[in-house]
This record gives sequence, structure tokens and C-alpha cells, in this order.
Amino acid sequence: MAREGACVAIADFNAKGAAEAAEAISREGGTAVAVTMDVTNEAQVSAGVNGAVAALGNLDIVVSNAGIQFIAPIHELSYADWRRVVSVHLDAAFLVTRAALQHMYAHQTRGSIIYIGSVHSKEASPLKAPYVSAKHGILGLCRTVAKEGAQFGVRSNVICPGFVRTALVERQIPEQAEQLGISEADVVKNVMLKGTVDGEFTTTADIAETAIFLASFPSNALTGQSIVVSHGWHMQ
Repeated sequence: MAREGACVAIADFNAKGAAEAAEAISREGGTAVAVTMDVTNEAQVSAGVNGAVAALGNLDIVVSNAGIQFIAPIHELSYADWRRVVSVHLDAAFLVTRAALQHMYAHQTRGSIIYIGSVHSKEASPLKAPYVSAKHGILGLCRTVAKEGAQFGVRSNVICPGFVRTALVERQIPEQAEQLGISEADVVKNVMLKGTVDGEFTTTADIAETAIFLASFPSNALTGQSIVVSHGWHMQ
């Protein structure tokens, strides 16, 4: 986004990580600020979005990308762990969306809200009930925003990645190996990448390119939609 000319606010509960990301953008000639935010905290989300707008001006693009994972079968899953995952994925998306729309509507600027869903927004896998449920919920939120936001020129869409080898996915590999009684190599080959056409992970660059495409689309023709980026794991 910064390379395309956007001024960027990096929001994260990890203040050091947000600051490092903002500094990296600034070193390359971009404009960025760091915002410390727990996306499940209503007051922090409101303050963070307001602060970003005060620092950078009108809010035009939002990428809702917070996420965690917890691996367990449903019959062993605690309600606390269910709530924690759903809160970070779905409650947070609502809070960020509401705060963003208040600015977009008030300033009558066209806007694009992009949610990072998952192939698990479309289908299910064992051991991931709260994650799958929350990612399905993201589709409903996105479609509602598309309906409500149209009169204000606000579009919303969901990117549904396959497995991207982030820290979140790296942690899942040994956890799933233990739960399924298989090797970590088998988790990668026969669980994570089994359904792809080429046995390859989706990359962060793939997702970034898709986000830029959605953010820059010039009309309401593309809104309320989901784009699957998964090396053919899920085809629709």
C-alpha cells in the first residue's frame, strides 16, 4: 500500500512490532504511523482509528487482518478459547469496521474495507471450530457493509487465502502433528497443501497484490465479494 502512495497506519497490540513496521516504510520513503491497539477492546479501537485519522487525514482504505488460532476438537474446546478466537477475528472486525465507517460516512469519502478471511470462510477443517465459524461470519459482515455502505461509496470485500506460512501457521504445524498423530512434514504435505494444484503455500505478496487490486477498483461493481487466493485449494 505504501509503495502505491498510501499513507499507512500500522495497528497492532505489539507496540514494538508496529513501530518497526512503520519505521521500515518511512525508510523507504513512505509515510506511516504506528498505533498500539487491542482490536478486541472497543475503546482502544475507537481511539486508535481516531488517532490515525488525526495523524494522516481522511480514511480511505481499511485492511482488517487480526487473527489467532487454537487447535482442538470441539468436545475438548473450552468456551474461553472459543470466545478468544471468535473475538479476535469477528468482534474485532466489527469494531474496526464501525469506527472506520463513522469517518468514511462523515467525510463523504469513497472507501474500501478489505477483510482477510480464509479458505475456511468457505469450508471447514477438523480442530478449528472457532476459527472456521469466525471466518464464515466475516463473509456476512462484509456483505452487510457492502449493502449499507453503497450509498456512501464504501465498498467491502474479503480475501480468502489458503495457507500462508506466517507465524500463526508455523505454530499450527506441530500442534496438528500432535493432535493427528502424524509428522510435521505430513501436516504440511497432506493436510495444509494437499488440496492445492502445485503443493505451494500462498505468500504474503500474493495477498498484498490482491488487496491493492480491491482497494483501487474504481466502481461499486466489485463489492460484497470474496476472492480465494489458494493455489486452487478451493475453487468456486
